Amino acid sequence: MANNSGRRRRWGSVRKLPSGRFQARYPGPDGALRNAPETFETKGDAEAWLVETEADMRRGEWRDPNAGAVNFLVYATAWIDERNLARTTEELYRRLLRLHIAPTFGESEVKDITAPQVRSWRAELRKRGIKTTAAKSYRLLKSVMETAVDDELIRRNPCRVKGGGKEVAAERPHATIEQVLQLAELMGPRWQLMVFIAAFMALRPEEQAELRHRDVDLEKGVVWIRRAAPELCTGERAVGDPKSEAGKRALRIPPELLPEFERHLRWYAQEGEDGLLFVGERGAPFRRSTFGRKWRKARKKLGLDHLRFYDLRHTGNVLAASTGASLRDLMAFMGHNSPRAALIYQHSTEEQQTRISDGISAAVVDIRTRRRLPPNTLEEAREA
Repeated sequence: MANNSGRRRRWGSVRKLPSGRFQARYPGPDGALRNAPETFETKGDAEAWLVETEADMRRGEWRDPNAGAVNFLVYATAWIDERNLARTTEELYRRLLRLHIAPTFGESEVKDITAPQVRSWRAELRKRGIKTTAAKSYRLLKSVMETAVDDELIRRNPCRVKGGGKEVAAERPHATIEQVLQLAELMGPRWQLMVFIAAFMALRPEEQAELRHRDVDLEKGVVWIRRAAPELCTGERAVGDPKSEAGKRALRIPPELLPEFERHLRWYAQEGEDGLLFVGERGAPFRRSTFGRKWRKARKKLGLDHLRFYDLRHTGNVLAASTGASLRDLMAFMGHNSPRAALIYQHSTEEQQTRISDGISAAVVDIRTRRRLPPNTLEEAREA
């Protein structure tokens, strides 16, 4: 076809359609002819598009417009399938995809998802009051679409909201020692050690769920955290390593808790070195639902409806910090991981871990003494 100057185009062609609009056609790198993804109002517009497309090919920036003609839900599901994710992470991703991403983008093709659509979708999630879930969902969508860029299905990631995946969670509450002791009493003898371990040793619930006889050394006063068993939504226990490498740690038992450990091991734990510390009345492994009902009842009685069981771990961190522990030792105590957490964990001293446990124990003893003795005899008891 000739251009405006009467010369035939050397690359691509333009033709006028019966509608009056103009269509551009061009050969791809494989020699196959392709139509432009849109028609144009004028012949000049169509020719300008061809010039830009030819330049993109020369620079190696051209993308086949049909490459992204892949259903998003199929692509995102395969994205999850292909990754060696922890089972809890996989469960989270599938839930976010099913409940929060697929309803908007599930029927779209990857190439058709635009930045304005992503901004609007994220804003709608946040309007529903699920800001943390919105951030998690946005990060997942962004990761999937970034892989689509790498796969050359799209040229640019449409997830371009600055700070869109950042979570700004509200400061979680923590309990006082008095409240911890009250909660433990209300939970009853079988479960009170879980409350103490969460609040005074800062173990994660899934770490407690996999504690066994062999992990507790009463003679040395140490608990070894080697494994974790988070519970999936199906009720299945996903036994494996702790949340991070730094989660594998040894913690000193606060001396005040040693009798609690001894009693629990004798009365409630499964028998044998491999026996679980925490089991139900029928001997089955600890279940989140059973414990959760008791926990909600106990906290409601104390007017602490806002307090999650996981918040007791935050309580432990606050108590440990109050002993004067360094950031390095707190990281080891909590089992936190980061680019430098491994180094912090490796160099935390046994002496400081002992000071943390002794400091927490002393605070617990003080509160327990106050609870057991009338005010006029407290000073005499201390002197004795």
